[in-house]
Amino acid sequence: MQVPATFQYARATGVEHAIELLTRYGPEARLVAGGHSLLPMMKLRLAQPEALIDINGLDELTRIRVDGGELAVGAMVRHAGLLASAVVGEHFPVLRDAERMIADPLVRNRGTVGGSLCQADPSEDLSAAFCALRATLVARGPDGRRVVPVREFFLGPYETVLGEAELLLEVRVPIRSHASAYRKVERRAGDWAVAAAAAVLELSGGVVTEAGIGLTAVGAPRFVAEEAERYLCGGPPDEERFAEAGRVAGEECRPSADQRGPVDYKRHLAAELTVRALRAAAARAQGQEA
Repeated sequence: MQVPATFQYARATGVEHAIELLTRYGPEARLVAGGHSLLPMMKLRLAQPEALIDINGLDELTRIRVDGGELAVGAMVRHAGLLASAVVGEHFPVLRDAERMIADPLVRNRGTVGGSLCQADPSEDLSAAFCALRATLVARGPDGRRVVPVREFFLGPYETVLGEAELLLEVRVPIRSHASAYRKVERRAGDWAVAAAAAVLELSGGVVTEAGIGLTAVGAPRFVAEEAERYLCGGPPDEERFAEAGRVAGEECRPSADQRGPVDYKRHLAAELTVRALRAAAARAQGQEA
Protein backbone atom coordinates (compact mmCIF):
# COMPACT_ATOMS: atom_id res chain seq x y z
CA MET A 1 0.00 0.00 0.00
CA GLN A 2 1.26 3.46 -0.93
CA VAL A 3 0.69 5.86 1.96
CA PRO A 4 2.07 9.42 2.25
CA ALA A 5 4.05 10.51 5.27
CA THR A 6 2.23 12.55 7.91
CA PHE A 7 1.56 16.17 6.96
CA GLN A 8 -0.46 19.15 8.14
CA TYR A 9 -3.27 20.60 6.02
CA ALA A 10 -4.57 24.14 5.64
CA ARG A 11 -7.02 25.67 3.18
CA ALA A 12 -6.22 29.13 1.82
CA THR A 13 -9.10 31.58 1.45
CA GLY A 14 -7.25 34.10 -0.73
CA VAL A 15 -3.90 34.96 -2.25
CA GLU A 16 -2.69 36.87 0.81
CA HIS A 17 -3.79 34.04 3.07
CA ALA A 18 -1.93 31.52 0.93
CA ILE A 19 1.26 33.60 1.18
CA GLU A 20 0.74 33.90 4.94
CA LEU A 21 0.38 30.11 5.24
CA LEU A 22 3.48 29.48 3.10
CA THR A 23 5.43 31.84 5.36
CA ARG A 24 4.06 30.22 8.53
CA TYR A 25 4.78 26.61 7.55
CA GLY A 26 8.14 27.36 5.96
CA PRO A 27 10.15 25.81 3.12
CA GLU A 28 8.73 22.30 3.52
CA ALA A 29 5.17 23.45 2.75
CA ARG A 30 3.66 22.74 -0.67
CA LEU A 31 0.68 24.17 -2.52
CA VAL A 32 -1.89 21.72 -3.83
CA ALA A 33 -4.51 22.39 -6.51
CA GLY A 34 -5.04 19.53 -8.97
CA GLY A 35 -2.51 17.36 -7.17
CA HIS A 36 -1.85 15.04 -10.11
CA SER A 37 1.91 15.40 -9.81
CA LEU A 38 2.38 16.04 -6.10
CA LEU A 39 0.09 13.39 -4.61
CA PRO A 40 1.56 10.41 -6.52
CA MET A 41 5.03 11.56 -5.45
CA MET A 42 3.84 11.74 -1.85
CA LYS A 43 2.41 8.22 -2.02
CA LEU A 44 5.79 6.94 -3.19
CA ARG A 45 7.54 9.02 -0.49
CA LEU A 46 9.47 10.85 -3.22
CA ALA A 47 8.00 14.03 -1.76
CA GLN A 48 7.35 14.43 1.96
CA PRO A 49 6.03 17.95 2.58
CA GLU A 50 5.37 18.87 6.18
CA ALA A 51 2.27 20.84 5.19
CA LEU A 52 -0.14 21.00 2.26
CA ILE A 53 -1.83 24.32 1.52
CA ASP A 54 -5.00 23.84 -0.52
CA ILE A 55 -5.56 26.72 -2.96
CA ASN A 56 -8.65 25.37 -4.70
CA GLY A 57 -10.70 28.16 -3.16
CA LEU A 58 -8.74 30.94 -4.89
CA ASP A 59 -11.40 31.81 -7.45
CA GLU A 60 -9.58 35.01 -8.43
CA LEU A 61 -6.97 32.81 -10.14
CA THR A 62 -9.45 30.83 -12.26
CA ARG A 63 -10.13 33.40 -14.98
CA ILE A 64 -9.08 33.67 -18.62
CA ARG A 65 -9.36 37.21 -19.91
CA VAL A 66 -7.94 39.72 -22.38
CA ASP A 67 -6.20 42.59 -20.59
CA GLY A 68 -4.32 45.40 -22.31
CA GLY A 69 -3.56 43.48 -25.48
CA GLU A 70 -2.49 40.36 -23.59
CA LEU A 71 -4.12 37.05 -22.81
CA ALA A 72 -4.10 36.58 -19.04
CA VAL A 73 -4.51 33.00 -17.81
CA GLY A 74 -4.99 32.53 -14.08
CA ALA A 75 -2.74 29.97 -12.42
CA MET A 76 -5.78 28.01 -11.23
CA VAL A 77 -7.31 27.66 -14.71
CA ARG A 78 -7.87 23.95 -15.35
CA HIS A 79 -6.47 22.34 -18.47
CA ALA A 80 -10.00 21.67 -19.70
CA GLY A 81 -10.82 25.36 -19.31
CA LEU A 82 -7.82 26.43 -21.37
CA LEU A 83 -8.70 23.88 -24.05
CA ALA A 84 -12.33 25.04 -24.21
CA SER A 85 -11.55 28.78 -24.27
CA ALA A 86 -12.64 30.44 -27.52
CA VAL A 87 -10.16 33.30 -27.17
CA VAL A 88 -7.29 30.84 -26.61
CA GLY A 89 -8.30 28.81 -29.65
CA GLU A 90 -8.56 31.95 -31.79
CA HIS A 91 -5.23 33.54 -30.89
CA PHE A 92 -3.04 30.68 -29.64
CA PRO A 93 -3.61 27.38 -31.49
CA VAL A 94 -0.34 26.07 -30.00
CA LEU A 95 -1.98 25.99 -26.57
CA ARG A 96 -5.03 24.22 -27.90
CA ASP A 97 -2.80 21.66 -29.66
CA ALA A 98 -0.82 21.02 -26.49
CA GLU A 99 -3.85 20.73 -24.23
CA ARG A 100 -5.44 18.13 -26.47
CA MET A 101 -2.44 15.89 -25.81
CA ILE A 102 -2.17 16.32 -22.05
CA ALA A 103 -3.13 13.12 -20.23
CA ASP A 104 -6.88 12.37 -20.32
CA PRO A 105 -10.17 14.16 -19.51
CA LEU A 106 -9.96 13.22 -15.82
CA VAL A 107 -6.57 14.88 -15.45
CA ARG A 108 -7.50 17.86 -17.63
CA ASN A 109 -10.61 18.52 -15.54
CA ARG A 110 -8.56 18.90 -12.34
CA GLY A 111 -5.00 19.72 -13.29
CA THR A 112 -4.09 23.41 -13.48
CA VAL A 113 -1.99 25.54 -15.80
CA GLY A 114 -0.02 27.00 -12.89
CA GLY A 115 0.60 23.61 -11.36
CA SER A 116 2.03 22.29 -14.63
CA LEU A 117 4.45 25.20 -14.95
CA CYS A 118 5.51 25.19 -11.30
CA GLN A 119 6.16 21.44 -11.38
CA ALA A 120 8.84 22.18 -14.01
CA ASP A 121 8.75 18.61 -15.25
CA PRO A 122 11.24 18.23 -18.15
CA SER A 123 8.52 16.46 -20.17
CA GLU A 124 5.74 18.99 -19.51
CA ASP A 125 3.81 20.20 -22.57
CA LEU A 126 2.71 23.71 -21.59
CA SER A 127 6.22 24.78 -20.60
CA ALA A 128 7.44 24.40 -24.18
CA ALA A 129 4.33 26.06 -25.60
CA PHE A 130 4.51 29.11 -23.34
CA CYS A 131 8.27 29.42 -23.92
CA ALA A 132 7.71 29.47 -27.68
CA LEU A 133 5.12 32.22 -27.12
CA ARG A 134 7.52 34.20 -24.91
CA ALA A 135 4.96 34.47 -22.14
CA THR A 136 5.54 36.24 -18.84
CA LEU A 137 4.57 34.97 -15.41
CA VAL A 138 3.20 37.10 -12.60
CA ALA A 139 4.05 35.93 -9.07
CA ARG A 140 3.36 37.33 -5.62
CA GLY A 141 5.11 36.83 -2.31
CA PRO A 142 5.79 38.63 0.97
CA ASP A 143 7.72 41.31 -0.92
CA GLY A 144 4.95 41.99 -3.43
CA ARG A 145 4.38 41.20 -7.10
CA ARG A 146 7.00 40.52 -9.72
CA VAL A 147 6.96 39.62 -13.41
CA VAL A 148 9.26 36.88 -14.73
CA PRO A 149 9.77 36.00 -18.41
CA VAL A 150 8.87 32.34 -18.76
CA ARG A 151 12.25 31.67 -20.37
CA GLU A 152 13.87 32.73 -17.10
CA PHE A 153 11.42 30.85 -14.88
CA PHE A 154 12.91 27.35 -15.09
CA LEU A 155 16.23 26.73 -13.33
CA GLY A 156 16.34 23.02 -14.09
CA PRO A 157 14.29 19.84 -13.71
CA TYR A 158 11.61 20.39 -11.05
CA GLU A 159 13.13 23.74 -10.06
CA THR A 160 11.90 27.29 -10.70
CA VAL A 161 12.80 30.81 -9.60
CA LEU A 162 9.81 31.02 -7.24
CA GLY A 163 10.75 31.80 -3.66
CA GLU A 164 9.64 29.72 -0.69
CA ALA A 165 6.56 31.86 0.00
CA GLU A 166 5.80 32.97 -3.58
CA LEU A 167 2.65 32.08 -5.45
CA LEU A 168 2.18 32.08 -9.22
CA LEU A 169 -0.82 34.28 -10.06
CA GLU A 170 -1.15 34.22 -13.84
CA VAL A 171 0.46 33.71 -17.21
CA ARG A 172 0.37 36.60 -19.70
CA VAL A 173 0.90 36.29 -23.46
CA PRO A 174 0.91 39.23 -25.90
CA ILE A 175 -1.80 38.95 -28.54
CA ARG A 176 0.04 39.52 -31.81
CA SER A 177 -0.30 38.51 -35.42
CA HIS A 178 1.38 35.14 -35.50
CA ALA A 179 0.76 31.50 -36.32
CA SER A 180 1.56 28.56 -34.08
CA ALA A 181 1.38 24.80 -33.68
CA TYR A 182 2.44 21.96 -31.36
CA ARG A 183 3.47 18.46 -32.36
CA LYS A 184 4.20 15.53 -30.04
CA VAL A 185 5.20 11.88 -30.11
CA GLU A 186 4.09 9.73 -27.18
CA ARG A 187 4.20 6.01 -26.49
CA ARG A 188 0.45 5.90 -25.98
CA ALA A 189 -2.38 8.44 -25.88
CA GLY A 190 -2.12 10.76 -22.90
CA ASP A 191 1.42 9.72 -21.98
CA TRP A 192 4.35 12.00 -21.26
CA ALA A 193 6.12 13.04 -24.45
CA VAL A 194 8.96 11.08 -25.94
CA ALA A 195 9.60 14.42 -27.62
CA ALA A 196 7.49 17.42 -28.57
CA ALA A 197 7.93 20.77 -30.30
CA ALA A 198 6.06 24.06 -30.26
CA ALA A 199 6.49 26.57 -33.08
CA VAL A 200 5.46 30.22 -33.30
CA LEU A 201 6.03 32.31 -36.44
CA GLU A 202 5.54 36.01 -37.08
CA LEU A 203 5.64 36.83 -40.80
CA SER A 204 5.86 40.04 -42.78
CA GLY A 205 6.37 40.36 -46.51
CA GLY A 206 7.05 36.65 -46.89
CA VAL A 207 9.84 36.73 -44.29
CA VAL A 208 10.01 35.37 -40.73
CA THR A 209 10.37 38.39 -38.45
CA GLU A 210 10.25 36.44 -35.18
CA ALA A 211 10.29 32.75 -34.35
CA GLY A 212 9.66 30.78 -31.19
CA ILE A 213 10.61 27.11 -30.84
CA GLY A 214 9.89 25.24 -27.64
CA LEU A 215 11.07 21.67 -27.06
CA THR A 216 10.08 19.27 -24.32
CA ALA A 217 11.43 15.94 -23.06
CA VAL A 218 14.72 16.32 -24.98
CA GLY A 219 16.86 18.36 -22.61
CA ALA A 220 16.57 21.70 -24.40
CA PRO A 221 17.92 24.48 -22.16
CA ARG A 222 14.91 26.21 -20.58
CA PHE A 223 12.69 24.34 -23.08
CA VAL A 224 13.95 26.56 -25.95
CA ALA A 225 15.91 26.07 -29.20
CA GLU A 226 17.36 29.57 -29.44
CA GLU A 227 19.86 28.92 -32.23
CA ALA A 228 17.11 27.50 -34.43
CA GLU A 229 14.98 30.56 -33.69
CA ARG A 230 17.78 32.91 -34.72
CA TYR A 231 18.40 30.94 -37.90
CA LEU A 232 14.78 31.27 -39.03
CA CYS A 233 14.55 35.04 -38.60
CA GLY A 234 15.09 37.03 -41.77
CA GLY A 235 14.40 34.20 -44.20
CA PRO A 236 11.36 32.76 -45.96
CA PRO A 237 9.14 30.19 -44.24
CA ASP A 238 9.94 27.39 -46.66
CA GLU A 239 10.77 23.70 -46.41
CA GLU A 240 14.51 24.19 -46.86
CA ARG A 241 14.80 26.59 -43.94
CA PHE A 242 12.45 24.51 -41.79
CA ALA A 243 14.61 21.44 -42.39
CA GLU A 244 17.76 23.30 -41.37
CA ALA A 245 16.04 24.78 -38.32
CA GLY A 246 15.02 21.27 -37.32
CA ARG A 247 18.59 20.05 -37.68
CA VAL A 248 19.85 22.92 -35.53
CA ALA A 249 17.18 22.28 -32.90
CA GLY A 250 18.14 18.61 -32.76
CA GLU A 251 21.77 19.55 -32.17
CA GLU A 252 20.86 22.07 -29.45
CA CYS A 253 18.98 19.67 -27.22
CA ARG A 254 20.62 17.37 -24.67
CA PRO A 255 18.37 14.31 -24.35
CA SER A 256 19.01 11.42 -22.00
CA ALA A 257 18.50 7.78 -22.84
CA ASP A 258 15.66 6.15 -20.90
CA GLN A 259 12.74 3.76 -21.34
CA ARG A 260 11.31 6.08 -24.01
CA GLY A 261 14.30 5.79 -26.30
CA PRO A 262 18.03 6.32 -26.91
CA VAL A 263 19.69 9.70 -27.39
CA ASP A 264 19.97 9.53 -31.19
CA TYR A 265 16.29 8.68 -31.55
CA LYS A 266 15.27 11.61 -29.37
CA ARG A 267 17.48 14.01 -31.32
CA HIS A 268 15.89 12.76 -34.52
CA LEU A 269 12.42 13.32 -33.06
CA ALA A 270 13.33 16.82 -31.86
CA ALA A 271 14.44 17.75 -35.37
CA GLU A 272 11.50 16.12 -37.13
CA LEU A 273 8.86 17.50 -34.76
CA THR A 274 10.35 20.98 -35.06
CA VAL A 275 9.91 20.76 -38.83
CA ARG A 276 6.35 19.46 -38.48
CA ALA A 277 5.38 22.19 -36.03
CA LEU A 278 6.92 24.90 -38.22
CA ARG A 279 5.17 23.49 -41.28
CA ALA A 280 1.83 23.43 -39.48
CA ALA A 281 2.28 26.98 -38.18
CA ALA A 282 3.14 28.23 -41.68
CA ALA A 283 0.07 26.50 -43.09
CA ARG A 284 -2.11 28.21 -40.52
CA ALA A 285 -0.55 31.56 -41.41
CA GLN A 286 -1.82 30.96 -44.95
CA GLY A 287 -5.29 30.12 -43.67
CA GLN A 288 -4.87 26.39 -44.08
CA GLU A 289 -5.66 24.44 -40.90
CA ALA A 290 -2.93 21.90 -40.16
